[in-house]
Amino acid sequence: MELHVLGEFVAVLAASIVIIFLSHRLRLPSVVGFLLTGVLIGPGGLSLVKNTGTVDVMAEIGVVMLLFTIGLEFEPSRLRRIQRDFWAGGGLQVSLTVTATVVILALLEVPLREALFYGFLVSLSSTAVVLKILADRGESDSPQGRIALGVLIFQDLAIVPMIALVPVLANAEKVSVGAIALKFGLSALAIGTAFALARFLMPRILHLVVRTRIREVFLIASLFICLGLALLTSSLGLSLALGAFLAGVVLAESEYSHQVVSDILPFKDVFNSLFFISVGMLLDVGAVWKFRGLVLVLVASILALKCLVVVLTVGLLGYGSRIAVLTGLALAQVGEFSFVLAGVGRENGFLRGDIFQAFIASSILTFLATPLLIQVSPALADRGDRRFRWRKRVGGTAGKAGRDLDGHVIIAGYGLNGRNLAHVLREAGIGYVILELNPVTVKTAAAAGEPIVFGDVSSPTILREAGVEKARGIVFAISDPSVTRRGVRAVKALNPGLFVIVRTRYATETDELVALGAGDVIPEEFETSIEIFTRVLEKYHVPRNVIDAQVKVLRGECYGLLRGSCAAVRPVTERIADLLAAGTASTFFVGRGAWPAGKTLGRIGLRTRTGATVIAVVRGEASFAGPGADFEVRDQDTLVLVASHRDMDRAFRLLTLGEDAELPGAVPVRPE
Repeated sequence: MELHVLGEFVAVLAASIVIIFLSHRLRLPSVVGFLLTGVLIGPGGLSLVKNTGTVDVMAEIGVVMLLFTIGLEFEPSRLRRIQRDFWAGGGLQVSLTVTATVVILALLEVPLREALFYGFLVSLSSTAVVLKILADRGESDSPQGRIALGVLIFQDLAIVPMIALVPVLANAEKVSVGAIALKFGLSALAIGTAFALARFLMPRILHLVVRTRIREVFLIASLFICLGLALLTSSLGLSLALGAFLAGVVLAESEYSHQVVSDILPFKDVFNSLFFISVGMLLDVGAVWKFRGLVLVLVASILALKCLVVVLTVGLLGYGSRIAVLTGLALAQVGEFSFVLAGVGRENGFLRGDIFQAFIASSILTFLATPLLIQVSPALADRGDRRFRWRKRVGGTAGKAGRDLDGHVIIAGYGLNGRNLAHVLREAGIGYVILELNPVTVKTAAAAGEPIVFGDVSSPTILREAGVEKARGIVFAISDPSVTRRGVRAVKALNPGLFVIVRTRYATETDELVALGAGDVIPEEFETSIEIFTRVLEKYHVPRNVIDAQVKVLRGECYGLLRGSCAAVRPVTERIADLLAAGTASTFFVGRGAWPAGKTLGRIGLRTRTGATVIAVVRGEASFAGPGADFEVRDQDTLVLVASHRDMDRAFRLLTLGEDAELPGAVPVRPE
């Protein structure tokens, strides 16, 4: 029996490796790969795994671990940054989705309690899939990325009361307000107890555990807290998931939360993978094919309903139509927690038979559709924005001031780069106008006296509001490539002589932006590489003017260096190598108690050991040119050195570390 279970487990792992690899090559999220693995090897597929009981147990532990880590990441500071998107956006999205689902199903004569349960299922989206895709696209900090994050975190927390309510909905012929109140009362009691433990008891216990300096004890204690609180809430008639989440919150309040995450993460990933595989195993391919028409209708209905609700939600938050469409398409799928909720519902009499199979199939298909929807979302959003732009500007303080300015700078985007640029321009006395699509940011900046307008930089109306015809330059400090391209095209059409500076994420986008009319394109990956090699050359004591010259060469002649399309790559590299071999001058200050102090230059042996020569010594207001071997170095002296760059590096090592310094590649030079 044990060998049989082991064989099935090995089959699970082997199939996972192959399918996850293929999913990665096809640029599909790993969650989709795990679901397909379960479908392939499960009873409804190749039947490589017939007894799913063991996998189901591991999957349930995976759910507990998932909610535990969500609790660990529940930081009040994180929510404060996106609190409006979290409370208003998440609350509106969940409530509107549930309401819309209930109304639609009521028209189909579905009982209220079942309609509420189905509303819960549909209201959740996939945190794992959406955030991973947005991160890969560099859109995590975009307006749609921030809104999606706020809504998803709200959904992750909303799953807790949803799970608590499912047994109430199942066991009452009609929804009882008293039963719901009791359930929430118990939940509040559990939450209050958890926070009391976090405040008074848990820090002392964790401190005692940490003092043992035994990592195994710390790991076991963390698992004990997680599983113990899960068991406690389960014994109170609540869910294991609620207890696991509260355990995470308890530990998140301590200074040891990051170490807990580090220790638990491998377990979480393994069990979560098994959870999604077990969900895939539940799918009966034959039954799905039998009801394929119903499945396709469900997929289309879910995607359309959720997209429309999110678009409406984002619009009510004050964002433009483009941001609304991008966010709506990103959050249109069914979430991983819907599978958790479906399992609880199945245990309580919901989702019976073919309905359960139809839901699992529909959910998996929405997962598969998500990468495609996000890929095409910019084009669809642009088309919708041109046709249905419902708001051109909201508030702001620039208004007439923007049109009255002359020779000013327009700043598109008021993130970190935009704020820093605005600060510098303000200090330099240069006029500027800011364009921003986040209404909260606009309101805050306007209150601080910033000349800011709510609006899309690609809109001619908004650009005229900012005085684009009389502006001297515009800086695109936004992270949306599609909007940037449309914005460059729009500003050049309105003011062909405007100087355009564009921030972009990848160097490969440079050529297209330049062709559209951008004067300077600053790829983040390229500039990062320049900063890296600048600091490396500084460590080798290459003069600053030489470094600046190389930076100018790379920026002016060779922006294709990192793209592999620059013919001057080799000459530039050779020039740097020549410079490293050439001579340079530098100074070394001898601090109090430093190794060279009290020693003669002959005793130090700079020339014989490193090849560097001391051409002068500055002592206070006096200087000594051409000091001999018997010259004694004192505290507070400044040595003026001449050497090649490589020899200079060895000289600084010797002067800093003393005779124990390792001087790699040193070639002794005979004294003259």
